[in-house]
Amino acid sequence: MTEQEFMNSIANGKVDVLRQFLDMLRELSIDYCIIGGLAVNAYVEPVVSLDLDVVIALSDLERLKKAAATLFQIETFPHSINLKSRYSDFRIQLQTDKFYQDKSLIRNASLRKVMGYEMKIAALEDVLRGKIQAYSDEERRRSKRQKDLADIFRLVEAYPHLKDMLPESVKNLIQ
Repeated sequence: MTEQEFMNSIANGKVDVLRQFLDMLRELSIDYCIIGGLAVNAYVEPVVSLDLDVVIALSDLERLKKAAATLFQIETFPHSINLKSRYSDFRIQLQTDKFYQDKSLIRNASLRKVMGYEMKIAALEDVLRGKIQAYSDEERRRSKRQKDLADIFRLVEAYPHLKDMLPESVKNLIQ
């Protein structure tokens, strides 16, 4: 079983939703970067995630939503737009929060292979910054924040120099 087949298997995928989405971005010439758990998986031993957190320029958002409407159900939230296919449990979350709209985030991303897919992944330091931001958001569910903290730990264990980027409150948890 290939990594892509594995991803589709755990997502109960009748179609390869991730491939459809990546192809859509390429066909529309929309620049992007992956953040979140799958981005963490690009740098450390992977863990299963059924979410793809994506950053695109807000100026490309309407064009992408229009194209995505033919394949996905679209739901809008205060800081994201979620795309869901009826053919898979895999979820795509377009991050619209201003924290992620720094143009350097996409510019600093590079192609990396994750779970058998080649994608533009945010730079290591940007992935960590995003995880720190997510963990620090006390309005997020506690279980999500704990996963973010575990991702921070995974990154710092693999790249000890990143510890210098952590706020004191998180550094104290690592000690």
